[in-house]
Amino acid sequence: MSATGRWMETRPSAPDPSQSPPMRERRHWVVAGIVLALVAVGLAAWAVTNTFAGNGTPRVGGSDNPDPTSFATVAHQDLTSQTQLPATLGYAGSYSVVDQAQGTVTAVPAVGQVVNQGQVLYQVSGAPVVLLFGSTPAYRTLSSGTSGHDVEELNADLVSLGYATSSELSPTSDTFGATTTTALEKLEAAVGVARNGTLTLGQAVFLPTAIRVTTISATLGAPGQAGQPIMQATSTTRQVRIALDAAQQSEVVVGDKVTITLPNNQNTPGMISSVGTVATTPASSGSGGTNSSPTITVLVNPTDSAATGTWDQAPVNVTITTGSVTNVLVVPVDALLAQPGGGYAVEVGGANGARHLGNHSAVRGRFEHLRGASQVA
Repeated sequence: MSATGRWMETRPSAPDPSQSPPMRERRHWVVAGIVLALVAVGLAAWAVTNTFAGNGTPRVGGSDNPDPTSFATVAHQDLTSQTQLPATLGYAGSYSVVDQAQGTVTAVPAVGQVVNQGQVLYQVSGAPVVLLFGSTPAYRTLSSGTSGHDVEELNADLVSLGYATSSELSPTSDTFGATTTTALEKLEAAVGVARNGTLTLGQAVFLPTAIRVTTISATLGAPGQAGQPIMQATSTTRQVRIALDAAQQSEVVVGDKVTITLPNNQNTPGMISSVGTVATTPASSGSGGTNSSPTITVLVNPTDSAATGTWDQAPVNVTITTGSVTNVLVVPVDALLAQPGGGYAVEVGGANGARHLGNHSAVRGRFEHLRGASQVA
């Protein structure tokens, strides 16, 4: 190594085919893989032991290299290993809204409309059906004296909507008492139905969250059939879904940061929220076709939902950061000299244009004492 700290290379020999990495690993940055090798021996302690003379014979020490070389910069920096995958941008969850009211369907929401807690979802014979939050679907009439988990959901909704305070009505109470009756009458007045303090089966639909309508199953003016779906919907939470090759499951974990490339080529960050554990095999397409590889579902939550726009079922790309290293010495791939027994070496440019490879301890010491930027051919 000269006083200027310059590193050089000869024209690389062809790598040994037996040393080729697996195809899946090639998806990651080659440079990141090299740097990880450096880290394994102490942040850039390569065993550089052999070089070639002009006739191709291996030689230690070395002399002038007749082949022309050029210089590139070597520096300490941070690197990441990344995998890019196709994905689908849409909304989390899917729900089927089941009608429990008897009569004629007189009003339905528009496709794409968002309906929140306490709002009218649709109408049967002119009577509004309200959306309330809960995991237990409506299956009976609720009135004074009834109890159960569905009553607990109703009490929590009435408090959440402001028709009672938590000191007046416990949101965890599963009993339909006088306070529930009073609060329910306020809700009935708000949506325009008779105030009787009773929630009749068919007056409300319980779903876990606010919904975004995707399709309408009912026909306006047609008789409603209790127990039949009237519409389909999703939640309003934005989500990206990846069908990941099951063989790559170990490469991603919950909490991995990602970059989502949207249909307009804009990038927005996100994070993996779920990694599936059950693989599925898509059906083959066409006669005589073969099945695709098994996949698992990986879900990604965008950091900024507003930045993802309103696309639904839109194709996007997701770049997953699967590993990273900090403050490592980066050597351009073109500067590496493939060795006949496997591995790589870097040729040292000395005084008066001489090129050679020092022994292991000398090269290691030069790397460990290198600070700032040097040059590699």
